[in-house]
Amino acid sequence: MANLLYLVHRLPYPPNKGDKVRSFHLMRHLARAHRLYLGTFIDDPADEAHLDDVRGYCADLHVARLTPRRAKLRSLRGLLTGEALSLPYYRDAVLRRWVDSLCDIDAAVVFSSVMADYLPERLPALIDFVDMDSAKWRQYATTHRWPLSWLYRREGERLLAFERTIAQRAAHSFFVTEAERDLFLAAAPECAGRVDAMGNGVDADFFSPEHGFASPYPAGELPLAFTGAMDYWPNVDAAVWFAREILPALRDRHPALRFYVVGRSPDPAVQALAGEEVVVTGTVADVRPYLAHAAVVVAPLRIARGIQNKVLEAMAMARPVVASAACAAPIAAERGTELLAAEMAADYVAQIGSLLADPARADDIGRAARRRVLASYSWDAHLATIDRHLAQLAP
Repeated sequence: MANLLYLVHRLPYPPNKGDKVRSFHLMRHLARAHRLYLGTFIDDPADEAHLDDVRGYCADLHVARLTPRRAKLRSLRGLLTGEALSLPYYRDAVLRRWVDSLCDIDAAVVFSSVMADYLPERLPALIDFVDMDSAKWRQYATTHRWPLSWLYRREGERLLAFERTIAQRAAHSFFVTEAERDLFLAAAPECAGRVDAMGNGVDADFFSPEHGFASPYPAGELPLAFTGAMDYWPNVDAAVWFAREILPALRDRHPALRFYVVGRSPDPAVQALAGEEVVVTGTVADVRPYLAHAAVVVAPLRIARGIQNKVLEAMAMARPVVASAACAAPIAAERGTELLAAEMAADYVAQIGSLLADPARADDIGRAARRRVLASYSWDAHLATIDRHLAQLAP
């Protein structure tokens, strides 16, 4: 049993959004065999209620409170220092002192590139980049006008330089998909042989149709569900685009159809969608009933990195999913029978319309999707990848 420093940019509990799902399961996996010393941030006051849940996995815990508005102002220091703005955003002197005060730590596991800023030089480390964040910022630059396009392009360039530096410093690094790994290696060929893919999983016992949830939808509706944190820009963009460009054509053919945008902290642009055709739920106690009783689950993200947990969770709930090509590509599922993919608005209309017109086929696809999750997406099987490297650092 080793003493491990675990650095995470957001409290890994509750596992109710993409990054927290992965960081929580990694925490739980590591805690089974090692003593964890967790350094992390809280950026949502509601997470304060879950500190005792997290302490149960840790030998010690330090939580830094992060106010997003203040952190954004602090991040502007990067314009003066020449570094990526993401680094001063997550910079906290008290957290750094806590890390430096730890004794007898054998190795570190870092979740998200920005937390590598806290790594002591003496400590061997494994880094879970999850996604190539620098590439995400470069994508943002292509979808925004100046000056944001310039700012996002700069962030992509500076963050890539940091990613390359820390990947060279780490004993080994991981990305969530092979495509994401290969994208990074194309930009950082010096790291070849020291970077692997470590996929996401899904808790198929928790996300199971066998729980028999009551429907949250009014009788007589045809609900389409889209889930996620609705203050995350790719989700905001997806919800707005779907509501404006796809939903009207579907409603012409299926007047009982309603689009449910299910997730915490809806952005004003998402809130503005609410009306007769669109329901914006905000935070819900449990997303599973919304998945279990959806006619179709959609994931129309035009910008997507890595594997989207929302897609795996809907598949585990045995519902048919129509996802963007970017969301579908990393998932090992047979197109057309386990997962449907779309690109243009007309593709979504055709795919979703075919499922609404043939509920029996939709149910067959949902059942096949759950079988795929059970066969291919166990958390323990994926996270075992990190164990081999930890054994070399902290035997």
